[in-house]
Parts: sequence; structure tokens; C-alpha cells
Amino acid sequence: MAYKSLTTIISSPDEARSALPSAAHLAVALDAHLDVLALGIDRTQLGYSYLGSGAVLMQVAMERAEQDARESETAAKALLSAEAVDLRWSLESAVAQVGAVGELVAQRARFADLLVLPRPYGKGRGGEAEAVLESALFEGQAPVLVLPDSADVKLPERVVIGWNQSREAMVAVRRALPFLKRAGLVNIAVIDPPQHGPERSDPGGMLCQMLVRHGVKAEVSVLARSMPRISDVLNRHVRDMNADLLVMGAYGHSRFREAILGGATRNMLEQAEVPVLMAH
Repeated sequence: MAYKSLTTIISSPDEARSALPSAAHLAVALDAHLDVLALGIDRTQLGYSYLGSGAVLMQVAMERAEQDARESETAAKALLSAEAVDLRWSLESAVAQVGAVGELVAQRARFADLLVLPRPYGKGRGGEAEAVLESALFEGQAPVLVLPDSADVKLPERVVIGWNQSREAMVAVRRALPFLKRAGLVNIAVIDPPQHGPERSDPGGMLCQMLVRHGVKAEVSVLARSMPRISDVLNRHVRDMNADLLVMGAYGHSRFREAILGGATRNMLEQAEVPVLMAH
């Protein structure tokens, strides 16, 4: 499999400026087509409006969402037009109510080989950014490359895989194979492997063997959980390896549990200094 259809979804000019150059560079390097959706979101909460004002609020909110979509589309068109002449791209805009964003994103994600999205957490980013990411992963069943705020994204040379023997991690590894095959080194990081698990005698060994058979230059690092959170250990290991991509499974627990208690997925996305490829 190769990445031939890349998709980026933006909901503001700032997101366009942070995500589109990296997505465009990847598309050219991979000889892929880049599809861009400029999304305007109607955030109306009619449950809190006064009686009789619902129609007025809906009209104002829809006009605002349409304006946001136009501004994002204009910014995206300017950025894409300034990219390399051999970039193949398409651009469209759409407007959706906040509750319908997931369905729209999932429909686009199902037909993409890889989504390239800005980090969903940070200044000026609302809950809809997280909804876009989760809809792509869960309903769209697509791998997502999440970009840090300041990223000069290129084809990765050194990759770290966060391996915990889970189904989600295995899905992420399979979806990342086009990157893994190109990399000069792939490090499989196993943190505190279980003493009684199926890989107790050789943590990460079966995955390493599978990747080597695909021509991947892979190795295994077994790490102690020397910091409070798994994400802290992984981030430090990524820095130690001078890696430029992290591959990991997303949402090993339910989204509700992760939203209430936190989890490795959110912690990693908040802290990661390199792009993170995730799949569920």
C-alpha cells in the first residue's frame, strides 16, 4: 500500500497556515494527491435561546459559518497556489452544524489513505478540532498524521513505534508501513512489558521480525517506566532517538473514559514535538 490520497481539513486561516505547507510537501514527496476541505462550523446552541429567537440565531450562525469557510478557503487557495507546480490538489468548502461535523469528516476520511491534521489542542482551538480527529479515527477508520504547532514535516528518517501489543498499536503499525519502509531506522519502544504476556521472553520481537520481512530496518528498545506517564517516557525516548515521527495506537480506552480521566492519546498530542501517526 502507498499513500496516494492525502486529506487535510481546516476550519480557520490559522489552521491552513499551520497544516497546509506540511501536507503539500508530503503530497509532493509521496507523489500523492492532496484534498483540502475548508470547513465552516455552525456552533449554535439553540437549547439556550429565548423562545422565538431560534430562527434568527440559526441564520446569524449559518452566515458566520459560511464566512469562516470562505476565509479558510481563500487562505488555503493562496497557500496551495504558492507551492510546487507539481503538487496535485483540490479544494472545496462546506458548512456543518457542530453536531454533524463527525459525519462529514468520516465521509471524507473513508476515501483517504492518510489524513494530515493540525494538533487539536492549543490556543484558539475548540472542541470541534478534537471531534474532527476522533471522527477520522473512529468512524472514518483512517490513519491520521497529527502535526505539532511548529513542524517542518518531511519524509521520516528515524521513527519510533510506541508498542504495547494492543490491537490499536498493530493497526497503526500496518497503516504506517509506507513511512516505515522508507525510514533509515525504526525503533520499537516497549515500556514495562508484562511479565506474563505472550511476548514476555522477547518483547517486541515478533513485531520486529514482521517489519524486517517487509524490508524495514527495525530494532527494539525495552524501556522502564521511570516517569509518571507513558507519554512522558515516549516523548523522552523520541528526543533521545532524534526521531522525526512517532507511531502509536489511539484511544486504547473508551473516548468517554479518556475524556474524564485523561489518557496516553491526549497526553501525547498535547506534548509531542514531532508528528504523530495514529490509528484506531
